[in-house]
Amino acid sequence: MFIYNVKLNSKNIVKISFIILSIIVVIFFLISLYKIFSTTVKVRDELEAPNISYIQVENYTNILKSVYEDLDTYVGQKIGFSGYVYRNVDFSSTQFVLARDMIMPNTENKLIVGFLCSCKDAENYLDGTWVEIVGEITKGNYHGEIPILKITEIKQIDKPENEFTYPPDATYIPTGIIY
Repeated sequence: MFIYNVKLNSKNIVKISFIILSIIVVIFFLISLYKIFSTTVKVRDELEAPNISYIQVENYTNILKSVYEDLDTYVGQKIGFSGYVYRNVDFSSTQFVLARDMIMPNTENKLIVGFLCSCKDAENYLDGTWVEIVGEITKGNYHGEIPILKITEIKQIDKPENEFTYPPDATYIPTGIIY
């Protein structure tokens, strides 16, 4: 049988306490490193589609009216729709109206309606060309403050079967968001 005689004095207690405390700190440090490097970083590979509202011919003039009447509410919203290219003589080379012919009720008259668009490739599309666009509503000036669509996507399409639109209906309730 062996008997150990351990003599504890204040120097030995301080040394042992320091060693134990150092071991605890190293263990916490190693656990932290393990947690940092063992967790996998999750990367989202898919991109969320921007919130784009696609306008249908049935509600086209309702939306057009609503945006013109309360432009501040709609600035920044992305919309998509189709129409034909229409230009006035005083437009710049980057501007055109993406137009639809609105049939006036009880008459055979047609009126051209649409959003003024700004597009760096506007010159590539002749008057009367049908295109589909995606753009962001901005404020602009053309004989006063009006909405101008900054086009981000544009492609030529065939003339649709339903090329005409009708005046805004009385049941349309404007909102701050285009559905």
